[in-house]
Amino acid sequence: MSASAKDAPVLVVGGGIGGLSAALALSRKGIPVQVLEQAPEFKEIGAGIQLGPNVFRMFEVLGLTEQMVHWGAFPAELEFRDSMTAETIVELKIDKRFHDKYRAPYGVIHRADMLNVIYEACKKSNLIKLATSQKVTTIDDDGSGVTVRTETGETYRGSALIGCDGLWSTVREKIVGDGKPVVSGHIAYRAVLPTDEWPKEYRLPKMIVWCGEKTHLVHYPLRRGELFNLVVVFHSDRYEEGWDTYGDPAELHERFKEKCEPVRTLLSKVNAWKMWVLCDRPPIKNWSKGRITLLGDAAHPMLQYLAQGANMAIEDAVCLADQIEAAGRDCEAAFKKYQELRYLRTARVQLMARVFGEIYHASGVNRELRNKLLTEWSAQGAIDMSWLYSHQPELPHIDHIPLPPPTRLAS
Repeated sequence: MSASAKDAPVLVVGGGIGGLSAALALSRKGIPVQVLEQAPEFKEIGAGIQLGPNVFRMFEVLGLTEQMVHWGAFPAELEFRDSMTAETIVELKIDKRFHDKYRAPYGVIHRADMLNVIYEACKKSNLIKLATSQKVTTIDDDGSGVTVRTETGETYRGSALIGCDGLWSTVREKIVGDGKPVVSGHIAYRAVLPTDEWPKEYRLPKMIVWCGEKTHLVHYPLRRGELFNLVVVFHSDRYEEGWDTYGDPAELHERFKEKCEPVRTLLSKVNAWKMWVLCDRPPIKNWSKGRITLLGDAAHPMLQYLAQGANMAIEDAVCLADQIEAAGRDCEAAFKKYQELRYLRTARVQLMARVFGEIYHASGVNRELRNKLLTEWSAQGAIDMSWLYSHQPELPHIDHIPLPPPTRLAS
């Protein structure tokens, strides 16, 4: 690679959680970055994100742990209940024993707060340039660098390009060309309420998942306990692209009319819902071509049942930056190594997210068997998520991150 090519910035298409994490990770290695975001501002829509122990290690690498802890909430317990009978299936305490096992916290955070922490860190770096209202229309990899053009007529030249433009990725279509994502048949409604509007009997420092036949509901505190996040998922034929569509409360209540009284009560507290259709793609082995690669949902979109979409994107960002540094900024070689290191892990999460969706939504005998087995495994201490939460060999080793105190809520 020529000296001029090495000095050119890496172009990052997409300024969401994955794109800004990639920019920050690269800047920590002394690599200049140009971020191109198609929206007029760097902003996240949506609601809560669960932060597994695996992503807290990445926060530590990126220097973000303190701020993520400040804005997050830390439930004391993860509880699964049956939404038909209200019986408790699993109670998993997120305590010292949990922390000793996974060596890092488990928390939750509002998407907007999470993005803002990363965005503010990016703004402080003189190696990161941020551009908005830049929708990429053409991409040209000529072997010595990558040139992109945008709808506004701007041209950007970089040493390489990382597509972080999400589920409907323009960059993926250029280098993989596998068409539209797979519609799962599941639809999600989300809402965020101030804690003082949340029913007192469920104003608990817990994450509670109500599993039902072809439905589930999950709620937990956000933003240091100031808010409550509520997500409802059910099977539906409705399809609308995007994340910012208002849902139909009548459809929602019809799907849950036979659920237990506590679930119906929780749903009645919300009068404005946003909805999105859940999509993913089958795992692929190759998401790089020449000087172009993909990251996060653009590379390996997954259903939300393991709550790992953003976490995987941040792991990608750290791994990719490490590989670019290790390859002496030979991005083409680094991109091949990065996908080789990441594709099996992300494929496992993609596929297991589908499996967990079936477990959450089990019906009939399957539901009864799920309840029986999960209750037994929980009593035996046999529920183990080490494959997901523990250290991964392709990522920096962070031995221990202190356990924050559980979030306290007003009664």
